[in-house]
Amino acid sequence: MILVLSGPGGVGKGTVVRRLLEVDPRLRLSRSWTTRPRRPGEPEDSYTFVDEATFAARLARHGFLEHDEFLGNLYGTPVPEALDDPEHDLLLEINVQGAEQVRCHRPDVLVVLLVAPTRVVQEARLRARGDDDEHVAKRLAIADVEEAKGLALADAVVVNDDLDRAVAEVAGIVASRRPGP
Repeated sequence: MILVLSGPGGVGKGTVVRRLLEVDPRLRLSRSWTTRPRRPGEPEDSYTFVDEATFAARLARHGFLEHDEFLGNLYGTPVPEALDDPEHDLLLEINVQGAEQVRCHRPDVLVVLLVAPTRVVQEARLRARGDDDEHVAKRLAIADVEEAKGLALADAVVVNDDLDRAVAEVAGIVASRRPGP
């Protein structure tokens, strides 16, 4: 199974993903590539950080399951070596546009849209991760469109108002989609 956890910036995708990986050993995270610089304090393994030439070379070899340009930076999910591993499920932490692309290629993916409880909370999360005022304003302006597209695409929607509950809810959705013993 491929699980796509998607949503606008600042809804807590990265935090939920980290916790999901702790509670569900069957999940394997596909590390996205980006041309944006690493944020201050951001873990080095949050993305594979590359320059535009390296990204373009991989793209030319059809090396991405999905890719997108977002706010001037390129993002892409590398094609995994094993898409249908019976022992593990692939977890993609990607934006809504990427989720749309993956769904086009793999209609059987499970798309979970993660949303913040309010725009005020979302804004606070964006600021807490070090985004500047201009970037926060752009992210929030795009969020309504992303959320509307995500709602039309998603198999399930989870409000990230309480981390433990949100992680448990996503884990439950994943468990319900796995074949029985």
